[in-house]
Amino acid sequence: MSKEFDIRPMLNAYPDSMGGRLSDIAKVLEKEEVNGAFSSFYILPSVFCSDLDRGFSVISYDLNPELANRDDIEKIKSLGINLKLDFVLNHISVQSPEFKDILEHGEESKYADFFINWNKFWEGHGTMTEEGYIQPDPEVIKDMFFRKPGLPLLMVELPGGKKVPYWNTFYQEVTENPDGTKKYLGQMDLNIKSPLVWEYYEEVLSKLASYGTKIVRLDAFGYAPKEVGKRNFMNEPDTWDFLKKIADMAEKHDLMVLPEVHDSYDKHSYEAICEKGYVTYDFFMPGLILDAIENEDATYLAAWASEIIRKGLKTVNMLGCHDGIPLLDLRGLLPEERIQGLIDTVVGRGGFVKDLHGNKNMYYQVNATYYSALGEDDKKMELARALQLFMPGKPQVWYLDLFEGKNDHEAVARAGAGGHKEINRTNLTWDMIESGLKKETVLKQLELLKYRNFHPAFAEDSAIAVASEGSKISITWQKGKYMASIEADLKTKEYSVYRTSTPSDEER
Repeated sequence: MSKEFDIRPMLNAYPDSMGGRLSDIAKVLEKEEVNGAFSSFYILPSVFCSDLDRGFSVISYDLNPELANRDDIEKIKSLGINLKLDFVLNHISVQSPEFKDILEHGEESKYADFFINWNKFWEGHGTMTEEGYIQPDPEVIKDMFFRKPGLPLLMVELPGGKKVPYWNTFYQEVTENPDGTKKYLGQMDLNIKSPLVWEYYEEVLSKLASYGTKIVRLDAFGYAPKEVGKRNFMNEPDTWDFLKKIADMAEKHDLMVLPEVHDSYDKHSYEAICEKGYVTYDFFMPGLILDAIENEDATYLAAWASEIIRKGLKTVNMLGCHDGIPLLDLRGLLPEERIQGLIDTVVGRGGFVKDLHGNKNMYYQVNATYYSALGEDDKKMELARALQLFMPGKPQVWYLDLFEGKNDHEAVARAGAGGHKEINRTNLTWDMIESGLKKETVLKQLELLKYRNFHPAFAEDSAIAVASEGSKISITWQKGKYMASIEADLKTKEYSVYRTSTPSDEER
């Protein structure tokens, strides 16, 4: 991928995260305190028509009229801010037109092969159960990666009463309507061997490009290629062939793809993605900065920064996000006792641990706001942001981190079972926004973001140097005559920023 990588800061929010609609976020971005802090905006997929998982169960990629319209998007772009939007490759909603057509027309539907019929997939490789689905033979399923307990299928009743199992990696729910018919909710896996799916992919990319998107985040792409007997997550070489085909399609629309995958460091998926010319998420940095600050030790953070530089990795990094703070990713990079220490610290400060498919010894992430994970300490939050902005890569900023959002336990209680992620998704009212913009730490973060956004020392081809000793770390960016440097002490939580040749307004 030869497309130039813009490494300036990026905001991350739902369309209703600040004020209630995307138009309200546009007004926030116009405010003097905020204007100039961001060059990109990652709008989460509830901006589209969706029904579950706050956007990641897409019905269609039309804009959700309750939250956004094209005028809102044009306003944001007029502020010099480009867009990053999601493309969920592995699945779409049961409520999508394609799956509803199957529910109406059964196996005569045009979209009969658009989704994965579980029994057709495993035919000849298992035993039919009394319930009507094939139980795969142990040897073909022993290495498969599961995101939830049990087999990843949803039994769907078609016209005439026939029940057919469809592949369902993620969420599902079946209830009964008053007339006795079934009501389905869920995210149904797509059959990438169907030509119709590739027509659908092309239509989605075209639509995303029509919104003026620059970066397309490829959600759950690693689950899409499936073969009997394989892990069915990051299959090789299938996943890379699939990714290249998507990237080539995106390039025709002048879109840069950002593959999203969580995997432990020692699997080196992040490195494989970059070696093939793509940008990767730095899911290691959130935990590493938290570890560095809490343990007053820069060793592991500095080592990771040095690896990024040495290997020329192109990354998007973050502190908090719509999900949790990653832990699975840190395996092999941070000692197990340090990872457990992070878990204990964050849980002790009101956070939650999310385990992988219910297995208590397979941690996945911790759910908390980054501010609360840091003990709601202003100096720690400011230091964490400063370190992020000097780390290699494109910094992505979760709106709630910027406004020092605290753990929202009331939202978790309202969400009920499985609602732990709501702890870090509080929608800010105008009063909360106005109040936040008066806080010294919020304003300091914005000042640092504007500095990071405009100073020419921060460029994709800059020379970056990292040094550390004990609790001290320094990171320096050099681009020609321009230099920007941070020196931080994790023990005192103090830091200093140095720069030469401050750019004039004309250079911005």
